[in-house]
Amino acid sequence: MAQAWAMALHGGAGPVRDKTYEREEAHMRALLDEGAAMLDGASSALDVATTMVKALEASGFHIAGKGASANADGVWELDASIMDGATRKAGAVAALVGFESPIEVARAVMEKTPHVLLAGAGAVAFAEKHAMTRVADPHAYYTPATSRLVAPGELAHGTVGAVVKDKQGRLAAATSTGGLLNKMPGRIGDTPLIGAGTWADTRCAVSCTGQGELFIRANVAADVTARILYARQSLHAAAAGALADMAALGGDGGLIAVDADGEIATPFVSEGMKRAVANAGGLRDVRTFR
Repeated sequence: MAQAWAMALHGGAGPVRDKTYEREEAHMRALLDEGAAMLDGASSALDVATTMVKALEASGFHIAGKGASANADGVWELDASIMDGATRKAGAVAALVGFESPIEVARAVMEKTPHVLLAGAGAVAFAEKHAMTRVADPHAYYTPATSRLVAPGELAHGTVGAVVKDKQGRLAAATSTGGLLNKMPGRIGDTPLIGAGTWADTRCAVSCTGQGELFIRANVAADVTARILYARQSLHAAAAGALADMAALGGDGGLIAVDADGEIATPFVSEGMKRAVANAGGLRDVRTFR
């Protein structure tokens, strides 16, 4: 049965079995309640997606926003993107340095410029012009969600995201990340690339998490809607198929997706994925592993 509204959140597909995620799950459960109240009150999918991802960034529980890790040069370069399914307007930032909420900057790019993606110094100048909240002292502000060492060449990752269908039937997706652990300066993954890590149209909204290089090569987020449109697949089949295509290249990760009927899919091909789902019918579920 079609749902009046539906949403899903993720905190990344990098969980490991030797760690508990009770704190992260409790926070996501509270966010479901906040998002549900917004959607019951007729908030737009775009506003809810922004609010959810901004809160995930600020929590410090995930490898995004406050919980991001520095790159190999000790600099925090963050990425984010957002897309409005009804209009296909999108905004993104890449290698953004010095601001608390990359998703807010990405939305401003969408709403205040004719562009989709701003990177590096250009993104910083734009965020400064629009008085986005700065990080005064990066070493005091950032509390990396993980401190594990990364082997050379390892694509260790983390991301947060939200996909939403509102009561008006509009869809939106938002994604934010600190990128790979110990990444090369200037490295950009799938998160700020519309079609690779984030997508929304009138059929579905998708937010991805995993090894960004492989998600880029498989164009995973847009592949979900293509499978729905051209192969007439269900959301679940399309999401699983797009993820399997990426996995065949040797990658791991997952995605969250919601379609125009309010169906929700949360497949992953990794050990776990922090995720939470809710809909107008009373569904509330928060999980990390299977």
